[in-house]
Parts: sequence; structure tokens; C-alpha cells
Amino acid sequence: MSLISNLFGKKKKAFKASCDISKEPLEKGFGYLLTTSQIVSSKKFWDNIMTEPETMSYTISHFKGGDEMATRVRSMIFEKHSTVEKPWIISDSYIHLFDVNKEEARSDAHKWWEQEGSFVPNQVGKAEDTMATSDFEEVKNYAVMEAGRERVD
Repeated sequence: MSLISNLFGKKKKAFKASCDISKEPLEKGFGYLLTTSQIVSSKKFWDNIMTEPETMSYTISHFKGGDEMATRVRSMIFEKHSTVEKPWIISDSYIHLFDVNKEEARSDAHKWWEQEGSFVPNQVGKAEDTMATSDFEEVKNYAVMEAGRERVD
């Protein structure tokens, strides 16, 4: 019976992950685990997000034409990223955008891999719920009103 089970039984699918920013696949055990607050606190992250090919036209319209619709879209982009409740797994290619303790983030990622994505670090949740109100408002203002300016001017 056990030989037949081994031959024909369902095999557990291998746990896989990809970078939450680039969507590039990650090798098991690699990457960094960050919270949404750590992600949205990075000006480099916002400069990157607001100048991607999909968002650059809104950034140009926001700065060059004062287009209210473009500014609203940038606000929705901020909302989308700042309301993520789960931790973010980030590749080596993107960790340079964040001013975080890389050893701790790598260690958390190892725990996350070991627990197949169920490990949750401290301060996980929506940025608005885990950051001081003034810090959150400052980050939001930068993301919506200022991010990407130097790529347009």
C-alpha cells in the first residue's frame, strides 16, 4: 500500500516565491523580508515606482500639467502599496532602495522560507496602522506630490 501511495499519491507542491516589487522568481532561501511601513518609508522606492513605464505618463502629467487626474492616480498607487497587510519578500536587486537592517531582513526571510510564507515579522500590516500619523502623512505627501520629480524636470 505505501509503495502504491508513494507512486500515485499527490506530491506536495514546492513552495515558490517571487519578488513583490519586480515579480522576478526567487531561489528558495534568498531575498529580504520587509514590512509595508519599511517599504513605503523609502523615497527611493517611490521614485522607482512613480517612474516605471506604467506610471511615468501620470508623473509627467502631474508635474508638467498639474493634471488633477494624474495626481489622483498617483494617490491610488500610493494607496495600493501602503495598504498591503502581509510582509514583502524583496530580491537582492531591489533591497538597495531601502534603508533597513539587511541582516535582520535576511534572517526574517529565512524564517519566512522555512515556514513557507507564514512567518510574520513585527509591525506587519497597513502602513497607516503601523506608522506614526505624522510619518505616514509625510511619506504619503512625498509619494503623491514629489516622487519622480527629477526624472521630469
